[in-house]
Formats: sequence, C-alpha cells, structure tokens
Amino acid sequence: MASGKKAKRKAGGTRGQLLEAACRVFAEKSYRDATVADICRLAGANVALINYHFGDKETLYAEAWHLAFSRALEAHPADGGVLADAPAEKRLRGRVLSLMQRISDPENQEFSIIQREIASPTGLLAVVMHEAIHPIQLAFGKLIREMLGAGVTEADVELCRMSIIAQCLHPVRMKRRHQLLAGGEKPPSPMLDLSLEATVDHIVRFSLAGIREIRAGRRRKRTGARKD
Repeated sequence: MASGKKAKRKAGGTRGQLLEAACRVFAEKSYRDATVADICRLAGANVALINYHFGDKETLYAEAWHLAFSRALEAHPADGGVLADAPAEKRLRGRVLSLMQRISDPENQEFSIIQREIASPTGLLAVVMHEAIHPIQLAFGKLIREMLGAGVTEADVELCRMSIIAQCLHPVRMKRRHQLLAGGEKPPSPMLDLSLEATVDHIVRFSLAGIREIRAGRRRKRTGARKD
C-alpha cells in the first residue's frame, strides 16, 4: 500500500510537470504546431505519460488552458478586488482593471493560447472556455444591466459588454504590434505612452458616458411615446 501511495504522489508530480510544459508550448505554438514530443522534452517525461495522465493531446490542451486561466484569475480576480456593495462605477473599474491586468501580464499564458486558437481554430477549447468564462460574463452583464436601468434589452447589455472588452483588448494589441515593428519606420502611437491605470481610467470614463447616453435615450423614447 505504501509503495502505491508513493507512486501516486509521483504520478501527480509528473502530471503537473506535463501541464506546466504544455502551458508554455501551447502559448508559444499553435495546437497543430505543438507536438507531444515538445511537451515531454520540456517536462523531462516519457511520451507514454501523456496518454497515462491525460488520455490524449486534445485533453491536455484543454487542461493546460484551464490551468493558465485559473492562474490568471488567481493573480487578477475578475472583480478587481472591489467589494460587491461598492458603487457600480467602482465595480466597473475593478472589472476593467482586472481584464487589462490579465491581458497585459507577461506571465499570463491564457491569452497567448487563445490568440493562437483564434488564428488556427481547433474548437477543442470551446467547452472548457465556456464553463470557465461564462460565470464572469454573466456577472459583467448583470453589472451593465444594473447601470443601464429598467427596460434594458439583452442586445443593449451585450453591445455594451462587447464595446468595453474591445477597448481593453485594443491597447495591448497596439503595444504588441509596436514591439514587433520596433526599429521600423512606423511612427509610435501616443497610446503607447499611457500607463495601464490611465488607460483603465479612460475606458471607464468613455464607457460610463456611453451607458449614460443609452439610458437617457431610452428615457427620451419613453417620454416621446407618452406624448404621442
């Protein structure tokens, strides 16, 4: 029995090493370009252990992304550390800050894996990503719905959420593109000089203004309908 427990502990260690290696390899290469041999070489493990611990490369891929995602959320909680009873504007800033920190974190392999999946889709992350991200999407949607007020449509909520997330993604993409083009003739963008905090402040101000306008527009419609 003692030797069995020892083997189990060792297997758990090897499984962890394979997952660590898989996170790195899948973040650097697309699923199709990454090989089991690459992962095992980095982990210092035998190829047969992939099948033993995960069954196949597809399962390892999904579990590696989930590990990267869990670590990113542990480092940058989705609510940004803002209390649930804080004013809605502060809760919005917390969520924007968390997302920007996750995207900008050089140690975060979650977004690198997603970007490679988008560039060369496999569909293998669809289920695990939905299960992991859906609760965050629901909480974000609930906050936006609260800020938009009564009579909000799901389309309004989704369009606002999409707009906010797009604002978070664009600055990071710009900075990465500038890094790739460093030394070229492309002129630098003023956006590159903004700190993360300044960028977050702008996104929140811009988004709040948009939300207020949508809310005011709905009031104007209701008032106009009553007059008619």
